[in-house]
Amino acid sequence: MHTEMMNYKLQKNSASKTHRIILVLVLFLLPLTLSASLLAQEVGSSTVVKSAGVPAPAAPQLNARSYFLQDFQSGTILAEKDADLRVDPASITKLMTSYVVFHELAQGKLALTDMATISEKAWRTEGSRMFIEVDKQVLIEDLIKGMVIQSGNDASVALAEHIAGTEEAFASMMNHYAAELGMTNSHFMNATGLPHTEHYVTARDIAKISAAIIAEFPAYYAWYSEKEFTFNKIRQHNRNTLLWRDPSVDGLKTGHTEAAGYCLAASAIQKGMRLVAVVMGADSQKARATDAQAMLNYGFRFFETHQLYQADQKITDAVVWKGESEEIELGIADDFFVTIQRGRYDALDARVTIDPELSAPISKGQVLGLLQIFLDDEEIGSRPLLAMGDITEAGFFGRSYDSMRLWFSGLFGDDNE
Repeated sequence: MHTEMMNYKLQKNSASKTHRIILVLVLFLLPLTLSASLLAQEVGSSTVVKSAGVPAPAAPQLNARSYFLQDFQSGTILAEKDADLRVDPASITKLMTSYVVFHELAQGKLALTDMATISEKAWRTEGSRMFIEVDKQVLIEDLIKGMVIQSGNDASVALAEHIAGTEEAFASMMNHYAAELGMTNSHFMNATGLPHTEHYVTARDIAKISAAIIAEFPAYYAWYSEKEFTFNKIRQHNRNTLLWRDPSVDGLKTGHTEAAGYCLAASAIQKGMRLVAVVMGADSQKARATDAQAMLNYGFRFFETHQLYQADQKITDAVVWKGESEEIELGIADDFFVTIQRGRYDALDARVTIDPELSAPISKGQVLGLLQIFLDDEEIGSRPLLAMGDITEAGFFGRSYDSMRLWFSGLFGDDNE
């Protein structure tokens, strides 16, 4: 990760009667590496990204019931249709099932080397299977691979029962994590995705769980790129045909029932830019793969993502009055990515707004200003500027001296400066 070199041009504006000076720093950004965030303009049922008044080509118009395309790092939406429509998820449900399992592993409540005893319910579960046998003990790692790669409903139920006692209790855990992730239009009743009237998701929510798995569990995410898995001498292939078609695709999950149609959550990475595409309710296995591929091609062809700033990177300094120190460093809490139309990087600039009359005490993490990113004078993203340290109050004489300086500054300030 490179540290960005920045040139500053200081603009000073008087605030008339209040004598409050607003400092605006225009930062000429030099190329970094990694991802991006954009403004989007809705056109019909899809979304077109705006770039300096010249829109990118319209996103592909797909026949799927709903779909969603998003940049992973910046969160920028590049295309969507009925993304908040509640639909049957089929086996895409297993993304949430695996998310719960991965959390159990991360918290040390579950180990890949643990053994799970297979219940009759798990053994009898209909639909796609990894062909586990009742009353046998199976390695947790094998059950996870059977769920992720082979889409085994039996494996999903076995994992749910091992973790929570019953599939119903496990579904409560699924809904808990869904709420934490902001999946406001999803509700889970089982670990498999078999049809139920109260079991539903949206394309947008599936993109959220997909991104969460990629971000939080990169080591476990690697299983989603495996093309086949053999268990009990039965070899089965991953149903995500994009793994064979496009080498940049490394996940995620397919699903199909009569009620749900053909569904696919796919992710791909090219030159550090990762996209997540979700297709719900396509007409066929071929159609869901073709639709997802079309969206991925569109995103990579016409857009690029850049990391402009890193978390805890110093952005600028601010003057502090009445404190033991006269300046404090300002930064942002999280990495800042933007996604823009290809070839538009040079049109970006950043502006920092700070109140010049900041007074101690100041605490680390306190919001002291605003960082805004513009594309040809159109704001496409912003972050609060935070204090990167603490400043305590100066003594009596130091505070009195600064108070007098501020009074004289207000008294003789030039409104026309």
